[in-house]
Amino acid sequence: MITEEKKEEKSLNFIEEIIEADLQAGKYKEIVTRFPPEPNGYLHIGHASSICLNFGLTKKFPGYTNLRFDDTNPTTEDTEYVESIKNDIRWMGFEWQNELYASDYFDTLYDYAVRLIQMNLAYVDDSTSEEIATLKGTPTEPGKDSPFRDRTIEENLALFEQMKNGDFPDGSHTLRAKIDMAHQNMLMRDPILYRIKHAHHHRTGNKWCIYPMYDFAHGQSDSIENITHSLCTMEFIPHRELYDWLIAKLEIYPSHQYEFARRNLNYTVTSKRKLLQLVQDGHVNGWDDPRMPTISGLRRRGYTPASIREFCDRIGVARRENMIDVGLLEFCVREDLNKTSLRRMVVLDPLKLVITNFPEDLSETCITENNPEDIATGMREILFTKEIFIEREDFMEVPSKKYFRLAPGKMVRLKGAYIIQADSLVKDENGEVTEVHCTYVENSKSGQDTTGINVKGTLHWVSAKHGVPVEVRLYDRLFSVENVGSEEGDFKDYMNPESLHIITGYAEPSLAEAKPGESFQFLRKGYFAADPDGTTEKPVFNRTVTLRDNWAKAGEK
Repeated sequence: MITEEKKEEKSLNFIEEIIEADLQAGKYKEIVTRFPPEPNGYLHIGHASSICLNFGLTKKFPGYTNLRFDDTNPTTEDTEYVESIKNDIRWMGFEWQNELYASDYFDTLYDYAVRLIQMNLAYVDDSTSEEIATLKGTPTEPGKDSPFRDRTIEENLALFEQMKNGDFPDGSHTLRAKIDMAHQNMLMRDPILYRIKHAHHHRTGNKWCIYPMYDFAHGQSDSIENITHSLCTMEFIPHRELYDWLIAKLEIYPSHQYEFARRNLNYTVTSKRKLLQLVQDGHVNGWDDPRMPTISGLRRRGYTPASIREFCDRIGVARRENMIDVGLLEFCVREDLNKTSLRRMVVLDPLKLVITNFPEDLSETCITENNPEDIATGMREILFTKEIFIEREDFMEVPSKKYFRLAPGKMVRLKGAYIIQADSLVKDENGEVTEVHCTYVENSKSGQDTTGINVKGTLHWVSAKHGVPVEVRLYDRLFSVENVGSEEGDFKDYMNPESLHIITGYAEPSLAEAKPGESFQFLRKGYFAADPDGTTEKPVFNRTVTLRDNWAKAGEK
């Protein structure tokens, strides 16, 4: 893992180089960035990169970051999403200077639009959306002027006020910038600035029935807030020309847009539209389903803020898009949880062992470590009894040559307890082993062993008498193909039918008291987090990630 010291030695990314040059040239005394989500869904892993970039820059350089909700589309936005976004950002470890909304500026944006009309730089168009699209031309052919383009300033001012007053139905009129219908950049061919939408807004109620388009609200909101470096993904490069044109014509604070490449994660979809479809159609159990790439889903699965921040740091900031292996994300959480999570023993596929030479009514205390990576976590007591559970895969009736776990006549050590030997077994009518009878070796207790016996295998186990039944949810990737977006047909056709298995295991008694979100390493099985669905009577755990490092060359990617 990259240490804090090594992080300081890393070379600056291209955005950091721009900011450092701006500060050294005296262009700004401090920088101001913003994270501007639309509250129409939950944040996902792609947003995490933008969060880390915007907030990280103002941790590295003097300045601050605003949280601004781009709430200009009332039909898709909701206060539920607003609260979830704030919760996710704080969970990630960041705090904003100001909580702002594009709707805070609706009056100012309206005044800006009026100013453009007064300068003969905007006009009201009665054309339908289909007519506007037809007149726009193609990348190789210029567009044609709207028949309403040459309306007088007075007529446009009157019509725009009528739009604001609700005199026209949805879709009947738009306000368009008057730029150039033959412009090489098709976004500059008289783009729409305002549209009519008679819809209740989550903050402004029914005050407005006209709403600014993203391209009009975004740059002007940046300017109002004195944003110095407005960071967007690469698909907004064509929009930058309009961003600059509007700021220049309105003669307002000259915010500037910079673009960085989106990082796509394999075996994942991050389109809000597709994620909403998964939720609404019941393919997942809500936005925080642990299979979802949402921040709330990752949190419920057991991912830590530190692991997500490390992932974002490792993938970096660049100008070229590429596909990131989800194995890197798993690698980052595995590294973090290895250092921080307490170890516990849980048997997921139980096979009963009967220790024939151990007293029936005795529960003997054994000692084992909580986390060998952190000695400060100390030791814990576990109870050893005559009947215990081990994993079924840890016993083999006819072992292979290099099988070092339990087999007839073979010895293994039980973690924190004794060396045992398998003597005989019991089968059911189908020939399946249901019990293994063993003997324990006296004086072989861990930490007190005086036998001199060396065994190659050490097994985890749980007392059958004291073990607690737990529901364990084994999560895997939601999709079975690497690049879901490039496949033909419905993306849901590529969902992984093996993305969730629910089983019942037996756990150390202390896990009944686990708090929601608390993470543990289940010895030899993986990392698991307590789920909010769990109770003391029925604890529930979600598998965060397996122990095996599936991203073997993490340092090279």
